[in-house]
Amino acid sequence: MELLEGVKLALQALWANKMRSILTLIGVVIGVASVIAVVTLTNGAKSFVTSKINTYGASVVTISKMPQTFITIQEYLEFQKRRNVTLDDYKSILANCRLCVSAGAAQTKTGGVVYGKQSTTDSEIRGWTWTMPAISNLNIALGRGFTESEDEHSTHVAVVGSDIVDNMLGPGDPLGKEIRVDGEPYRIIGVGEPQGKMFGRSMDNWVAVPLTAFLAQYGAHDSLEIYVDAGGGGAVIDAVQDELRMLMRVRRHLAPDAPDSFTVDTSATFQNLLGRILNNFGAVVVAIAGISLVVGGIVIMNIMLVSVTERTREIGVRKALGARRQDILLQFLIESATMSLVGGVIGVIAGISVAKAITLVIAFPSVVQVWSILLSLFVATAVGLFFGVYPAHKAAQLDPIVALRAEL
Repeated sequence: MELLEGVKLALQALWANKMRSILTLIGVVIGVASVIAVVTLTNGAKSFVTSKINTYGASVVTISKMPQTFITIQEYLEFQKRRNVTLDDYKSILANCRLCVSAGAAQTKTGGVVYGKQSTTDSEIRGWTWTMPAISNLNIALGRGFTESEDEHSTHVAVVGSDIVDNMLGPGDPLGKEIRVDGEPYRIIGVGEPQGKMFGRSMDNWVAVPLTAFLAQYGAHDSLEIYVDAGGGGAVIDAVQDELRMLMRVRRHLAPDAPDSFTVDTSATFQNLLGRILNNFGAVVVAIAGISLVVGGIVIMNIMLVSVTERTREIGVRKALGARRQDILLQFLIESATMSLVGGVIGVIAGISVAKAITLVIAFPSVVQVWSILLSLFVATAVGLFFGVYPAHKAAQLDPIVALRAEL
């Protein structure tokens, strides 16, 4: 029995019984589609975290009041009791950190921006030191960033995101135009490079002003975040973290056995944590998809057993004409594997379609991995072969005399 002939017979059987084929393959399709969709979205999220969320370089160390992640509400309440990270802390780091290449500080709020008759109420207002654009890898597409003098003297200048220009300022050169940020006037001196969307939300609806002007307008009641460029990786980052921790502990007069009242972290921490969460989530979904594949395999086995019963006379004729047991066995194994493989192909197409549809609707990133497609097709085929062994063995063991006597 040649392989191509077996595949042809399997496809003919699928086409001849369309509704039965659909019901047979639905378990395999759901399982494979789930795996492909989850892997595609998970890899897209990881890629996005690397390129977008983790905008600060791998050598950037942060000092903040609270860690980027916490598990329980008790931890959150405990972290809230900590002292704020202040502008004086930033100035002390700037003056005393020997290993730091550069340092910056930032604070953000959601506020309103007005220009003429146009206004927004949900723009991100960033209070930045003059070093922050470089530390955050923000490219200025038009104009310039803050100067050190403008930062020191609380000058009312602003760098804006492209959404502010496109949706509010209208045509013409945006530089030099005056906008009002929560009632305070600021002159635009620069426009940031477009960043696109994250989970359906624009990353370009923001206004950055000098941190000193920001604190003068909104007050210094909230904690800052300090960003330090270590200028290297590995041991260099560890050394900078140790120095920053020592400087902050000295500033806060903490006893040697007292825990830190602040968090010193690297920009890779959140990326690694999210990566673990995504991997765990993907593992759970893949396990559930595996159950669907097993169910699909059982359905395929049942259908193949029905097929053996329906084709008893055909099997008898083949054996009477010289077909060996291994020929019959191979025929039915090829049919079950082909059936499962077709379900796998449909599942791959469905999974990629679902992932890309999610990307179009909410801008959730997705990256198709070739290995996930090949692995899904291999597993689907293996499921068909495994669950096709018993029906194929049963068909191969039929007595040709008894098979020929079977009624049509």
